[in-house]
Amino acid sequence: MEFIRGRYSWLLRPLLMIYDLLVINVFALYLLNFNRQGLYFFSIEFLNNKNFLYLFYSIVFWLLSTQFLKFYKVYRYTSVLNILSLIIKQFLVYAILVFAFEGLFRSINIEASITLKYLLLVFLAISFMKLLTYYVLKYFRVYLSGNQRNIILIGSGNSVNELKKVFKKKDLGYHIKAIFSDTKSNKTTGTIKDSFKYLKSNTDNIDEIYCSISDLTEPEINEYVRYANLNHCNIKFIPDTKKLFTKRFKTDYYNYIPVLSIQDVALNNDVNKFLKRTFDIVFSLLMIVFVLSWVSVILFLLIKLESKGPLFFKHKRTGINYHPFTCYKYRSLTETKEQKGTYVKENDKRLTVIGKFIRRTSIDELPQFINVLKGDMSVVGPRPHMLSYTEDYSKKINKYNFIFRHNVKPGVTGLAQIKGYRGEIKRDKDIINRIKYDIFYIENWSPLLDLKIIFQTLVNMIKGDEKAY
Repeated sequence: MEFIRGRYSWLLRPLLMIYDLLVINVFALYLLNFNRQGLYFFSIEFLNNKNFLYLFYSIVFWLLSTQFLKFYKVYRYTSVLNILSLIIKQFLVYAILVFAFEGLFRSINIEASITLKYLLLVFLAISFMKLLTYYVLKYFRVYLSGNQRNIILIGSGNSVNELKKVFKKKDLGYHIKAIFSDTKSNKTTGTIKDSFKYLKSNTDNIDEIYCSISDLTEPEINEYVRYANLNHCNIKFIPDTKKLFTKRFKTDYYNYIPVLSIQDVALNNDVNKFLKRTFDIVFSLLMIVFVLSWVSVILFLLIKLESKGPLFFKHKRTGINYHPFTCYKYRSLTETKEQKGTYVKENDKRLTVIGKFIRRTSIDELPQFINVLKGDMSVVGPRPHMLSYTEDYSKKINKYNFIFRHNVKPGVTGLAQIKGYRGEIKRDKDIINRIKYDIFYIENWSPLLDLKIIFQTLVNMIKGDEKAY
């Protein structure tokens, strides 16, 4: 997802949408309601079902078609040919929608010549404004130094050098504030390590970060993603051109140079986020009130009788956009502090008697519904890893997949867990398969899939899953 920073640039798309909706409806009303006596926009006859029906139809289907075709997804690096292509595709679709409306409501009796005249007028008016806006913005950037984006470049190589040339074009409005690379050069501001100090002192002055992904380690990528998320700036990745691009990232082309940004998946759509968050709040409240309230009392007594220490075990885990959070579990070990990079193993000497039972039945995970209520986790999602394991696993997993996995909230349960990939990692294929299921879940999310995973988790808990460690 891209953040929009600046004084007024965020208003441009809504204003263009309003203009387009006015054009398609005002022209329609003009042609549909013109008679020998002229227009009657403010007469009683104007307020009829026919006009209101078309107003509703045109607004709904114009917005749906533009969303599907990405008609308003025009960026400063978009070429004029791409804009013309968008205009043509949009009006071919809209023409079909108009003729479909006329075919559905034959009683309106509109001549084909009037419809064609209407479509031509709409096409010219909207095309004119779209292209005018495009060229006015270019003029504004070149001659008035407005609509600028402050960026920094991280890394080196041919792709980075080519991208520098693109950014130096004044009509695009990019301002390179700094370049960081571990390759020594007079043109660089400092090393990659220096870039983190620079970002901390320029939190309000950077709009976009462009990273050469092949030049960075996993912890460095994590840090850039975390910074971009906290400071609401865009992060983009320059891929190694020798490798195939993954569909899990959105690929934009800056003068034939591919640049990747994190794909806005269905799970992160505003409507879906609202639905999932609402479900998370309701479900977690029900679990806390009707399950944790009495289970905690029983386990407190049993755990205290067997070993000293608190009821809850707190441990740091990696959350959405690599943001660390404190995760809660019922304590199943004699230890009360987390040991870095140490997963509980089968027949682990640290396990208590009650601990073995609650881990086998996954009851120890129930306090994580507190994390769900707080917003750190979701009921269903990829399971959160230890901070040290996040770094270790990333060396065995494709970087693109690993970044994509951390673009959603972790879950109390997940698809990988119900398929048996949970607990201790004994072989590389365990973590590889776990990530595969996580990626599949993110790309194919639906409310029904969440319900299926929750149901299967309950079944596994009742059976007592043998892969609890």
